Parts: sequence; C-alpha cells; structure tokens
Amino acid sequence: MTSSEVRWSGRRAWLPVLACGLLTACEIGSDPRRLTPTSILPAVPATPREAPVAPQALPAVRELPLAPASGRVMPARPPRTQALQELAERLGAPGARVDDPCVAPAGSGCARTALAPFFDSLDSLAVGRASSPTVIEAFGNSLIAGDRIVDVIREDLDTAFGSAGRGLLLVDRMAPYGGRGRASQSASGWQPRTLGELRAPPLSFGITGVYHVATTAKARGRFRLDGESRGTLWWLDVPQAGALTVSSGGQVLARTEPAGDGAPRATRFELPKDATSVDVIAEGKGAVVQGVVLQHARPGIVLDMLGVPSADAGLYARVDDAALRTQLAEREPRLMLFFLGGNESKRIEWKRMDLEKLRTDLQALLRRARAAAPASACMVVGPMDAVSGKPGQSPTLKQRPFLEAVVAAEREVATAEGCAFFDTFTAMGGRGSLARFYKAGFMHDDLVHPRGQGLDLLGHLVTDALLRAWVETPPPSGRVASLSPGTDSRAPSPAPTAEAAP
Repeated sequence: MTSSEVRWSGRRAWLPVLACGLLTACEIGSDPRRLTPTSILPAVPATPREAPVAPQALPAVRELPLAPASGRVMPARPPRTQALQELAERLGAPGARVDDPCVAPAGSGCARTALAPFFDSLDSLAVGRASSPTVIEAFGNSLIAGDRIVDVIREDLDTAFGSAGRGLLLVDRMAPYGGRGRASQSASGWQPRTLGELRAPPLSFGITGVYHVATTAKARGRFRLDGESRGTLWWLDVPQAGALTVSSGGQVLARTEPAGDGAPRATRFELPKDATSVDVIAEGKGAVVQGVVLQHARPGIVLDMLGVPSADAGLYARVDDAALRTQLAEREPRLMLFFLGGNESKRIEWKRMDLEKLRTDLQALLRRARAAAPASACMVVGPMDAVSGKPGQSPTLKQRPFLEAVVAAEREVATAEGCAFFDTFTAMGGRGSLARFYKAGFMHDDLVHPRGQGLDLLGHLVTDALLRAWVETPPPSGRVASLSPGTDSRAPSPAPTAEAAP
C-alpha cells in the first residue's frame, strides 16, 4: 500500500495524533523551529483497501489551510529545497509515493506499517521527547558512494529535526580522487579495498563495505571535529599488524590491544570538549581500519553513507556476519535504506545474472540486515531511468530492456520482506526522463551517473516522499500486533504477538 492507503481501525485518517503546541514553536531535535501555514502540504485522501497498488504522481504543491493541531505537519521547505522542487516540475519529475506495506493488519485497516519505527523516531524528535540520535544507514552503489543524493536527504532531515553529528566515516577516501565529505580531513599511508572489486579482497568487510590497510608505520587519518563528544574506532584484528592509536592535541584517547585472531573490533573513546581534531594512527604496517564513528550524544539525525562503487545486493554478501551484527547493533538504526538495482539491470542485460538471482540476493541482504537490526525500518530505493546509446545524440538513446522488470522485482521482494519501496524511475518521470536530465546538463556523458543538481534532485525526491509518508500515515497507539518480516499482509494473519508501541 502507499502511505495514503493506511487506515486506522478500519477508518480513514488524516494527519492524526501529533501536536506541536497548537502549531507554535516546536522543539525539533535540539533546534527549535516555527511551523507556519505555508509549511503545510496537502495530504492525499485514502483509497479503498481493495484497490490495486500503483505508483502515484505527487500533487502540485499549493498552500492550504492549517492541518488540525493534533496532526503531523510537513516541515517548511528552505529555499534550496523549494528550488529543487521547482526544478523537478520543469524537468517533468512528478515524484512518487512510498510503498509502505502493512506489517500489522487490524481488521480491515492497518495498525502498523513497515516505516513505523522510523516514523516513531521522527515523532519523538518533533516533540522534544527523544533522548538519543535517530540513525539512518544508507547502503548502495556508486549513485551514493560520493555522498551525493544522500547528502540532500541528510541536510533536509537535519534542517527539520536537528543534527546529531557526522556519524560513520572512513579513515581515508575510497579512491585517490574525490571529496572527503565522508572521510578524514587529511590522510596518508592507507590502501583502500572495497566489496565492489571484481575479485574479493583477502580480508572481510564491515557495514561500510570498505577497509583501509596501513601501508607503512605511522599511517594517519585526521578528522575535523564539530563538538562531537564520543567516537568509536572499528578495526580488524589481523595477525602481526600492530596497534592503532586515537589521539587529539597530543593526548592519547584510546589504544587498541590486538590479539591477531582476525575478528572485527570496536574501540570507544571520549572526545575532549575543546578538541578541534582527532587522529587515528597505525603504529605498524598492516593495521586495518573499517571505519570511525564521530557523534554527538544529543537527539537529532545521523545518516551514515555506506555506498560502494559497483555494488549490488549480491556483493554485500562479502560483509562479515559478525561485523554486520555487532556494528548494526552499535549503530541502532531506525531506518535502513538500500539504493540498488542500477548495476543489476545492466548485469542482467549482459547475461551475468538473471532476475531470479536478483530476487535471491536482495532477499538475503534484507533478511541479514533486518536480523541484525530488528528494531529498524527498511526501505529499498529502486534504480533511476537507464539508457544505452551515444552521448549527445538523444534520439539514439534507448531504455535498458530489463530496467522495469528490475523495479518490479525489487518492489516485490521489499514488500514480501516487510520493507518499504520507493520507485525512483517513476519519481524522475519514467521512460525518457534520463534524456531530459541529460539535455538539461544533469547527466555525465557515461549516461549512468547524474551530476550536480541532477543528484540533488534525486535526493529531494526521496526525502519529500519520506516526509509525506510520515505526515499522512496514522501513528500507532496502545498495543499493536507485530507480524514477522516476510509475512504477506494480504494473507490471513498468523497468531501475532502483541507489543507495546513506542
């Protein structure tokens, strides 16, 4: 079902249950924000439960009267976000609604949807009830590996609900080129390895899908701080690699104690209040770092970018089970995003895989991630439009033949596994949309990777859909029945276990 199809106790509902002091100044995360009449966006009326689910275009934005004081409200759009919405309209990118399947049917309605854990967390931030960060883990391929698309999601959610820090970072870049937005400020002496490599690297991966090996003693990564109070060093305890040291201003904050058993480890440290930077230093050649977490203790949004070039769902099988469990348990995400499908559609066309393998790989990834983070919501973000042809000659561009089959297969698997689904292909305008992006200068000549505002626009489409779903979905109350992941909400329900709603 889409977010507009959710009903509470068999009745249609519109923006219920969350109040912000009669729409006066609301405490959103740690930053108070004022909601104004122009910040309210229209909800879409519920449709009959028996109607078939289909992607729907977003309505044009228009100013409406205030929503009821008891309702969730759409955060006001800052100028940058409004400019992206206007760009979407010029490019014919209508957006799409989130498919948010029911995981706890209640009579003819729905008590709880797949995204409820994330929405509950946003509710807590919105009314100042949260006591800890709301963490989002974004897995994916090269579309997000440069921290584009997800940077817009992060910034928009930070603006609306407050920021709790940078989160999970890499000790150095994934390649000798590119920005350092999700890596150390400066680094030397590290060799990166990723799960997207053609041949599997010799060591196991954590959830970052990347590890860095010290190529020399005193390999260093320096991170700029913005008042973060705590951190964690994730490292691999490889034999004869030597220790790693975390220091700031000449003060040693932590030192690892290797046993050489090859296991993933976590070393936690506290950051001095006046610290401006922190260093991770390898005492000897061969030390391996999987990631560094830098975070505030306060409530707010943290979005970890976990994208890797060339990744598909099957390659995430290279993530070590123990690391997946312990690292996701430490991060305690409330939402896991999976930006996948683009590489799969090409590999199916090249006969390197088929749709059945796509379904099996995605199912395995979702089940592993959900088992490691059972309190988290999950959402698969489908591939964008994809074409083949010669750059600069738009009439020769042809849609890749398996793209829509991949979108359908991902939606099918996501729904079956109790995850939401966002149809990027439909949101950007369906067939022909990539040609429009390219003609407007928002695609690279490889006809695969968006550039500049093309990336920003895709991030905006995802955030806008998520926030609309939050506004339009009735929050749970009291006790609800929770079905196991993979249960088809259309089938008769097994005996559910009751749990208290947060």
